[in-house]
Amino acid sequence: MNETLNGHFDNSDQARNARRDMIAAGIPQDKIYVDEEKQLIKVIIPAAEARQIREIFETHDISEQ
Repeated sequence: MNETLNGHFDNSDQARNARRDMIAAGIPQDKIYVDEEKQLIKVIIPAAEARQIREIFETHDISEQ
């Protein structure tokens, strides 16, 4: 079962760096959505991988919503 995690970022560098780390961790690019206007990053992943995404959010000071 998939889970959607949403995070709020303060600047584009946070989102860009977090996205890069997610791709490096094996998250498919088409499962990562960045909305710079709303400062929102959305990741659709299997529930088992949620912890990994939360750690990446934390590393880049992205607050989960």
